[in-house]
Amino acid sequence: MTDTNHNAGRRHFLTSATLAAATIPFAQNTFAATIIKPSDNLPLALSSAIEPFFGKHQSGISTPIQRHTYFIAFDLVTTKRDELINLLSVWTNAAAKLTNGSANFDSKANPNQPSDESGATVGLPASHLTITFGFGPALFEKNGEDRFGLAQQRPEALVDLPRFAGDQLVPEHTGGDLSIQACADDPQVVEYAVRRLARLATGIATMRWAQMGFTGGFKPEETPRNQMGFKDGTMNISTNDPIAMNKLVWVGDEGPAWMRDGSYMVIRPTRIALEHWDEMKTSFQEETVGRHKVSGAPIGKKNELDSLDLEATDKDGNPRIVENSHAAMSAPENNDGAQILRRAFSYDNGITKIAERWPPWRQIVTFDAGLLFQCYQRDPRTGFIKLFTKMAQIDMLNQFTTHVGSGLFACPPGVKQGEFIGQRLFD
Repeated sequence: MTDTNHNAGRRHFLTSATLAAATIPFAQNTFAATIIKPSDNLPLALSSAIEPFFGKHQSGISTPIQRHTYFIAFDLVTTKRDELINLLSVWTNAAAKLTNGSANFDSKANPNQPSDESGATVGLPASHLTITFGFGPALFEKNGEDRFGLAQQRPEALVDLPRFAGDQLVPEHTGGDLSIQACADDPQVVEYAVRRLARLATGIATMRWAQMGFTGGFKPEETPRNQMGFKDGTMNISTNDPIAMNKLVWVGDEGPAWMRDGSYMVIRPTRIALEHWDEMKTSFQEETVGRHKVSGAPIGKKNELDSLDLEATDKDGNPRIVENSHAAMSAPENNDGAQILRRAFSYDNGITKIAERWPPWRQIVTFDAGLLFQCYQRDPRTGFIKLFTKMAQIDMLNQFTTHVGSGLFACPPGVKQGEFIGQRLFD
């Protein structure tokens, strides 16, 4: 049951008292002025687990991938521009504290009043927590309405994703006005961060959809494996290559000023028929992926980083790597050089009942698990959309995968101390 009096009071509190600072010039924003600096008042052992929140780019994009993630999308219920600005200001302040490991339970607070912090992370380090914010197309225009006076600021690259072949998108797992993604090496840290930020949005935005994810404990220099047992991300853009990142990931002068040094994020929960996949012969799995399972090397090669050599043939004159294998379909040389920065996690939501996509097409109970596909790029029209339009039609992996959710979000650049996320959009 919803406590409407509590929600109304909460909204009044956010918009008329604590958040009043955002209605004055940004430089005087009291929330920004009180943002804690990295590692303030923290022991060295804990500060070593901190990822910087402030910077040229948002963290959580080029950051080395963490063990756990929690993605959540929100729909705005307010139509007031100042309330949206206030929310972004509060989120920025809270995210800075959370990633710094300094948002914790105040034992000296009034025990007869609800606490701002639950205490769920007392004793836990920041665990390399990153919090990344995104703006969906609907923030700029929804059902033909420019709710916040932002329609003219919508980047050309922030398009509505087309419907791809084979999509079975669930509306409740698609879209959103705003997005938050928390990533860390501790699942309780990411869960609490999202819950804390969601609470701050009470009365202004409602939760639309969410998905948790995880990765294995692989070494930093090792390509992680997904649930299908294959290395995932061998051909990924190197985040240590500034030339490649500027060319393919970070928005440049072609975008509106408020998006420069930001990036566009596509996220798509993709259910994988793992039980069906596990029944396949290893040779067929390798043919489907285009790589050897254990080494990750291209078919016919020995090392993971060996070139694909898509023209190579076997003794019978057949291509060593099948033309519609996943590796061949996603190769830059087959897509006019198109590349994306993958930052994908696995997920497992328990079990679900579905209709099989292969004979005898039974109704079965199976694992609701798969890939929380996520990628960043300078322009989704020349990145994900270009790559996936063809892959959705003839990639051999399609017989095992079903895209059940989707979202495209503009992730603005990082913030300086004294600013809030996306501030240049409202200047």
